[in-house]
Amino acid sequence: MDRTGITVVSLCVILLIAWFAMEQKYASQIVRPAMDTNTLATSQIQTAPTVSNTAPTVTATGSTANSGFHFDTNAPEQTIVLTNAHERYTFTSRGGGLKSVELLDYPETVSARWKEKSASAGVATLNARTAVPIMAILGESSLIGDGNFTLIKIGDGVHAEKFFPNGLRIVKEFHIGADNLVNVTVRLENTSNQSLPLPTQEWVVGTATPMDPDDYNFLMYGGTMWFDGAREQQANLSYFSTNTTFLFFFPRTPKSEYREGTGNVVWAAAYNQFFALLAMPKTPAAQIIARPVYLPPFTNVDWMPGMPLPEGIQTALVYPAQTLGTNQVLERQIVLYAGPKEYRTLARIGAQFQNHADLAMNFGTGYMSFWGIGTFFAKALLVCMYWLHDVTRLGYGWVVVLITIILRGMFWPLTAASTRSMKRMQALGPEVKALQAKYKDDMQKFTQKQWELYRKHKVSPMSGCLPMMIQMPVFFGFFTMLRSAIELRGAHFLWVADLSKPDTLFMIPGLNFPFNLLPLLMVGVMVWQAHLQPPSPGMDPAQAKMMRYLPLIFLVFLYNYSSGMALYMTMSTLMSVLQTKVTRMNQAPAPAGTNPALTPPPKRKK
Repeated sequence: MDRTGITVVSLCVILLIAWFAMEQKYASQIVRPAMDTNTLATSQIQTAPTVSNTAPTVTATGSTANSGFHFDTNAPEQTIVLTNAHERYTFTSRGGGLKSVELLDYPETVSARWKEKSASAGVATLNARTAVPIMAILGESSLIGDGNFTLIKIGDGVHAEKFFPNGLRIVKEFHIGADNLVNVTVRLENTSNQSLPLPTQEWVVGTATPMDPDDYNFLMYGGTMWFDGAREQQANLSYFSTNTTFLFFFPRTPKSEYREGTGNVVWAAAYNQFFALLAMPKTPAAQIIARPVYLPPFTNVDWMPGMPLPEGIQTALVYPAQTLGTNQVLERQIVLYAGPKEYRTLARIGAQFQNHADLAMNFGTGYMSFWGIGTFFAKALLVCMYWLHDVTRLGYGWVVVLITIILRGMFWPLTAASTRSMKRMQALGPEVKALQAKYKDDMQKFTQKQWELYRKHKVSPMSGCLPMMIQMPVFFGFFTMLRSAIELRGAHFLWVADLSKPDTLFMIPGLNFPFNLLPLLMVGVMVWQAHLQPPSPGMDPAQAKMMRYLPLIFLVFLYNYSSGMALYMTMSTLMSVLQTKVTRMNQAPAPAGTNPALTPPPKRKK
């Protein structure tokens, strides 16, 4: 390796370590300081008091400062558990709602081969470790009372009921359906002989929570989302953080809550990277509101005083204040989805209720969506991945390899033409340098003569960029799809234990830095490819050497990304190298005494 290569590699390694250190610092700061046991479920951003010497737990007096949720500790909690082939639903009398949903087909954590501790034996649980149940109604104390409901099991569901001294009666019925759906009917009844004012209500959709202590993706891919009938909108955890910065450097004002909507909330969701709680009211809600909430520490983590507590995002539908007349009943129906962000299921639900529920996949938001380009190709690639998996019965890692080969095969003619054109441009290097020397004092004249030379030999500088420009939307689609495809969660490939996470083999001793093999292979192949590409005519030699090592910048941005993306990039680059070599081998030899690169292409017969 020459001096330029050593310099570039060294700078990239330093930048990679600095980037990783900044990410770790950001991950530790974005979660606010720990709070005591009486404020674990608080929804209001405030300075944390000193914590005790024991790990905090959610007690029976949990509260939400902005919404007034509480329950009487003297009344024992009543729970009813309903189980089917795929889910386990736990209902609670405290709040009269759905306490948690366990997804029996999905493990809570996926094992990592480099970790000393094995993965949890539990299953993925939605609304986990939070005091506020799904479909709890929050508001003023007149709407909460002691917070306890009476639960009764009814057929395929649960009946929850509470009677207030002022004559208000709240009745909730939950019925378990197919496709991870729960049909919810809530009735607010005025049993008194006078009008009854109802305050503004927040109907809890659920709380988005990280799945495990290593779920750093929750900072970016966990939060709240809603659909207004035209487009989806979202806010993640960093939206609320007191330590949030833009690109790690520019401070940003934190928000205590997220509130949107003008009577047009078609559905609202609380989601993390791979799972979602999605509430679809029969009639659009007035607003959506979301707040950060504190969670108790993970049970498999040795929590110490002063350590930050994990956080979640509590989402609720907002209904305005109104008055119930004598013996009047207000009924609202909501369909709740609690399950994985699996595109086929969400698309089927969206078609059934005509509400675009598949947008909860979160394809259309984020810096890689690029005004819908990533969304279109993400859906197309995901559907293609499903089909190939169903037909070939291959693991999803091999399906990613197969898709990459198919895509490169589709782009083969364009890439081959580009390679031939670039080879011809390289052969024009001496003539371009002669023009540079001749017109060194007149750049406009030089440019004119250079283009005349290119037209004479039927080459174009844009030919090398064209294949890349055409393939960029596919890259965006892959990037978007791989970050949300639950099929890759826990999918194995060779030494990779989970294609949705980095393929960390071990932590480098002394540096506490992960050794991820696939990104290193990816960049190695990309540098190899760059060395095979001929430099542009007239390019400065030092600049040409620098361009050969430019792919190292991918190491910085993709080193800690999902190994599925690194696998795609590695295979795509390998196919490109293969195409370059095959194109050169199949290039027809030129007659003696001629430059083969400048031999004009054969004319087509008319």
